[in-house]
Amino acid sequence: MRTLTRFCPLVFIALLGSASAQDAEQRSTLADQQGVAITIYNSDLALVKDQRQLTLRPGASTLAFRDVSARMRAETALMRSLTAPGSLTVLEQNFDFDLLTPQTLLEKYVGRQVSVVQTHPTTGQETVETATVLAANEGVVLKIANRIETGVPGRLVFGDVPGNLRDRPTLVMSLNNSGAAQQNVELSYLTGGLSWRADYVAELNAADTQLDISGWVTLSNTSGASYRNARLQLVAGDVNRVAEQQVRRLPNVMAAPAMAMAKTDMAQEDLFEYHLYTLGRPTTIAENQTKQVLLLTGAGVPVRKELLLRGSDYYYRSSVGSLGQKIKVGVFVEFDNKETAHLGLPLPKGVVRVYKKDSAGNAQFVGEDNIDHTPKNETVRLKLGEAFDVTADKKQTDFKKLAGDSRFNAMVESAYEIVLKNAKKEAVTVTVQEPVPGDWRMLAESQPHTKGASNTVIWQVRVPAEGSSTLTYRTLVRY
Repeated sequence: MRTLTRFCPLVFIALLGSASAQDAEQRSTLADQQGVAITIYNSDLALVKDQRQLTLRPGASTLAFRDVSARMRAETALMRSLTAPGSLTVLEQNFDFDLLTPQTLLEKYVGRQVSVVQTHPTTGQETVETATVLAANEGVVLKIANRIETGVPGRLVFGDVPGNLRDRPTLVMSLNNSGAAQQNVELSYLTGGLSWRADYVAELNAADTQLDISGWVTLSNTSGASYRNARLQLVAGDVNRVAEQQVRRLPNVMAAPAMAMAKTDMAQEDLFEYHLYTLGRPTTIAENQTKQVLLLTGAGVPVRKELLLRGSDYYYRSSVGSLGQKIKVGVFVEFDNKETAHLGLPLPKGVVRVYKKDSAGNAQFVGEDNIDHTPKNETVRLKLGEAFDVTADKKQTDFKKLAGDSRFNAMVESAYEIVLKNAKKEAVTVTVQEPVPGDWRMLAESQPHTKGASNTVIWQVRVPAEGSSTLTYRTLVRY
């Protein structure tokens, strides 16, 4: 059996001679467009405002507003006149997003008649038969006279194109115009298929004490339409949306030159409880395109590096013995989003990728982490990976149950030893963070601790170059 996809590209035609509903409608294309503005949110949502200059018939008419987003939420569409407010009334609207293809045309003709034109391979003589389309799934099934044919060679000729098949996504509106013929109108609507995210590139200096950072806005357009010379705005924040069932979904650098202070290519302002970024120049967002726009740059941002060994609370409840050898130590960097730190701009959520130059001056990737929306004057903390040369051996050296008959009223005393090893040629400081549960008290320790929170003990342990340091401590815990 031959499938439709094998013979259609060679011999598939459609006759458009007969009248259809599309002949009587007025059409608006991108040639009428005077401007377009797009506001894109983080969550696959955008607000499109499409302004066009139209010549409309007085009274009732049908307008086919072509080249809209194929992911339009038709229930949000709003047509209004800019030159004659109140003169346009939309009585009815249909969103035609089923695009004209050989397959969709054949599917619309199931149950209808087509003509089958076949050419004799020797004489070249053409014969025409009338057929009824019975099915169009994974091929074509035709009824010709008293026989059933599949994969018929030749050409299928259609009488017309159904009115709800379009070559471009189209919003068809029944209008009543009580104003002038020529008007500037605006169609606004919400759509999926347009999204953005922030991507940051940072480069550490040799001493890991400063970084240069660039922020980029990455735009993705899978909406099924292009937006030429659009006025672009981006909303950073978590906008609440009502869950809905989607009817149909279409198939689907290193840092810029550093500046002394944070600079941005986008104007920023507060909007409700969010932040609005406006690009100061028009930009074209083509269909099925991903593009990047510079958001900000900053240089000489002070950074703090931390080696962190974080424990668990389970081993304060029972006797466990060894807690692990060559335990990896996490590597974190953090910086303040402040003007005094050469930043001080609201940072949209995204991925921060960090680089550092090697001895030959080549930038090497050293880790990445996600950040959430970060307001001005907050701290950005990134986990870049695990240290190679700094490890820990950890064990419980003593455990005594002093009172209680269950885990909910027990009093226990336990002791621990942590040996930190450093294979580097320079000394390092490791932050040891232990989450001690219950009502606890430190009975003894080899060096003083600080309390990070009610259940968190913190030590700053200095480990010499190519050497080791041992931390010991004993706790009393009541549950």
